[in-house]
Amino acid sequence: MPIAEAIAHLYLPDRSSKVATFELKNRLTKQTVADPVEQYRRDRDPRERFFEFGRCVVHFAVDDSCLQSVSKTLSIRPRREALACCSRMDFSARKMTTRKVCIVILMALAPLAAADWLTDGGNTKRTAWQQNETILNRDNVKNLTILWKLQLDNVPHEMHSLFPPLIVEAVKTSGGIKQLAIEAGIDDKLYAIDVVAGKVLWKRHFEYPPPKERGDPGDPLCPTGLTATPVVAPTDTPGGYRVYAMAGDGKVHSVNVANGEEVAPPFQFGYPNGKSYALNLWNNHLFTTTSQGCAGNPNQIWAVNLKDPEKKVMTYNPGSGGLWGRTGAAIDSMGTAWAPTGDGFYDPVKKIYGNGLIGARVEGRELKLIDYYEPTNWAWLQKRDLDMQVTPAIFQFKGRELMVAGSKECRMYLLDTKSAGGANHQTPLDRTPLMCNEEADFQSAGIWGSMASWEQANGTRWVLTPFWGAVHPTFKTPISYGPVSHGAVVALKVEETNGKFYLKPVWMSRDMNQAEPPVIANGVVFAYGSGENTRQAYKDRGLADFSPLRIKNSTHAVLYALDALTGKELYSSGDQIKAWNHFSGLSVANGRVYIGTYDSVLYCFGLEGAGK
Repeated sequence: MPIAEAIAHLYLPDRSSKVATFELKNRLTKQTVADPVEQYRRDRDPRERFFEFGRCVVHFAVDDSCLQSVSKTLSIRPRREALACCSRMDFSARKMTTRKVCIVILMALAPLAAADWLTDGGNTKRTAWQQNETILNRDNVKNLTILWKLQLDNVPHEMHSLFPPLIVEAVKTSGGIKQLAIEAGIDDKLYAIDVVAGKVLWKRHFEYPPPKERGDPGDPLCPTGLTATPVVAPTDTPGGYRVYAMAGDGKVHSVNVANGEEVAPPFQFGYPNGKSYALNLWNNHLFTTTSQGCAGNPNQIWAVNLKDPEKKVMTYNPGSGGLWGRTGAAIDSMGTAWAPTGDGFYDPVKKIYGNGLIGARVEGRELKLIDYYEPTNWAWLQKRDLDMQVTPAIFQFKGRELMVAGSKECRMYLLDTKSAGGANHQTPLDRTPLMCNEEADFQSAGIWGSMASWEQANGTRWVLTPFWGAVHPTFKTPISYGPVSHGAVVALKVEETNGKFYLKPVWMSRDMNQAEPPVIANGVVFAYGSGENTRQAYKDRGLADFSPLRIKNSTHAVLYALDALTGKELYSSGDQIKAWNHFSGLSVANGRVYIGTYDSVLYCFGLEGAGK
């Protein structure tokens, strides 16, 4: 049976994404398997939908007698150069039935279909969509249980503790292939955890002389230590990975994921105690953002080319308040890093872009402003401290690259990455009505953190947002689950009619105590209420944002699993999680859900016996 015919009989499970692509050739056209390999390398554009980052797990070149896998290629490295790594199966000398060929193909897919979570938000576009989850689903998440919980020796600083772990499915270690969680703690500590055993494989502590500048003790806005979630990247060695971690002294360390050893000298990227946010990595360029002016650190986007021997630091300063989207900057297909700007004024003549969203891209050895969006009511946002401090999610929809952002005012904005805000930079594709925050509260209401987005197999595009506080009395969704007074997750569809794009609310979740950014995996929305006390001001004493007071009045986090189509609750952890967290998040991969808490305990939820 010719391989091409066998492929026509092959059924690949629905993973809400493209699982594999095939370039088919045959002898009639005088082409062999070498031709599609070259076609992948030369002609396939990583920016096309089929080949964009995270879309496929493998690409196959096929002729009448040979199947050749072209590595993971674009699913992990959006570069044509990565298409040279191949493995080959020659069936010309064998009698292969359709069934046998399909089995071989599925065996080739099996090790490649595992799920990684190499960066905060799951990918460079910060969609928080785990596309490769196959174990957890809507039918079995009701059986979630704590597989293990691990007490780490990380010491909390102010209200910060553990950051979302990064999951690497297959790391080649001295003890064999292991699935590892790379966990960063505010105490300048980095851990590698064997997720099957629930044990620390190695630990690294970044030590340095205490910097001269630091935030005031008790101030939750400017903690000392490591504040940016690291990022993991594959190396050129099969099974090899490197983690880039930025310590509290502003230096980036390059660490071998397999053993915790540093593989390059650390280099200065930011200010000591400067409060950087989650690292992002695109085309060998490392990005971060900074906020609150901690320790004199300017509020700006930062970038460095990891291939540059001099490690020149490039920055763009919008002249605003802090750029404090939870997962740092989201990066579009052209390499533009999008980040929200904090309280400030809007004066484009003077290059001041407060209370908006800016996009900056590396050109040559400079980080330059490419585009920006500014809400028409920016002055009101500035007056009430309702800034757009939410990392956007970037996605493809009907041939266009769009993004969705939000603000503490509690609105969502739909924008086009090629022209954010149109010609006047103030006209979004769509803007939702107020979803919450009727009182225009700057502290315990509104949208905080980051957005999320996923796509159904039928092409329906969804976007999700968390919010804090009570739902706005005029905001309604077709599906809801009772009163919301502390927070919730809202899901909307992106739709288009006669060229007009808009956001259509579909469901609102149950009430959650300070709802945090969700993660979507295999038809399930994983969300949680942090249990954090977010109160910064009081009627009887005014502004009193004091860490010990907020820590004392915080409770505990609750993990939820929701049906991604309806928002129906499928699982709740109840009171199993004993502490809360602040500015952390979830990670999901290979049948496990991870959440860290203020007491430096990392929880791993999953199904008994699954994901081994």
